[in-house]
Amino acid sequence: MSEQTKNCKYQDPDGATCLEQSNASGFCYWHDKTVDKSSSSVKVALETYAKKGGLLRGIILQRANLSGIDLVNHGSKTGYDFSYADFYRADLSNGHLFNINLSGASLMKANLANANLNCATLEKTNLLGAKWTQTKIENIQFGKKLKQEDQAKQALRDHDHASAIDYFEQAEEIYRDLRKHAEREGIFSLAGQFIHRELTMRRMQLPPLSLKRLTSKIIDLFCGYGENPVRIILLSIILIIICAVLYALSGLNYQDQLYVMSFEKSVAENCHIFLSCLYYSVVTFTTLGYGDFTPIGFSRAIAAMEAFTGSFTIALFVVVFVKKMTR
Repeated sequence: MSEQTKNCKYQDPDGATCLEQSNASGFCYWHDKTVDKSSSSVKVALETYAKKGGLLRGIILQRANLSGIDLVNHGSKTGYDFSYADFYRADLSNGHLFNINLSGASLMKANLANANLNCATLEKTNLLGAKWTQTKIENIQFGKKLKQEDQAKQALRDHDHASAIDYFEQAEEIYRDLRKHAEREGIFSLAGQFIHRELTMRRMQLPPLSLKRLTSKIIDLFCGYGENPVRIILLSIILIIICAVLYALSGLNYQDQLYVMSFEKSVAENCHIFLSCLYYSVVTFTTLGYGDFTPIGFSRAIAAMEAFTGSFTIALFVVVFVKKMTR
């Protein structure tokens, strides 16, 4: 038999291959999903295999008893690469997993209680049902999206709305579990990111043209579900500028003189009018109401809308800002 046929036939999506000797199934011990790895000897064997430089990507460790395992790549700045590995229902409690790479792996229903996952990479990792009791998660790289989010969007492209809703529900559950754990650990900035994603996943489950979904989207754009006070400031500035343009086009009254932009006036005059309208827009938005400028015609409706929106926005900003600062 040639050397090539003796090698494990595992190949992951990134093209990595395993050079370990294969068994009857064509896969090596670590990549063979038919091999039971629940025995207590697996932990020591895995530590030894990792230290000797074996391919850890895509290994199958379903239901493995790895409690207290040390998978820290000591003496190296990069951690062990367990991309695409399967830890379904594995016991990783009290494990030392610092700086480990679990991109594309499955930690579905894995026990991570008291494990050290600081600086780990969990991009596109299946985290559904994982147990996070007292798990250390500082500086973890979760990526921009969960695996379930990509699956949900693919299901929508395939017009499989039932599957899409199911994936969005899974993503919401994962973000909710992560948010609760981040709050318990006192990592409130991370908890804020998770609650934003959690509520986004909840919105995606609503009917596309429903009022609830539209309202949820507006709240997200306006303040990021209460987690982004900077977004309120940016939208306020945009609203002030838009209203200033409308005032300049519809006109304001100042000491019986009409301030309105037109093509007949010079650039300098139009700039002066716009700056005056911008000043009035700021005064109206903040509800100061000095009274030096007064709206006329259509400008009255604009001023009323801006004053109402401004008072609401300022109050909202205070609430969101205080919420962020008191965490």
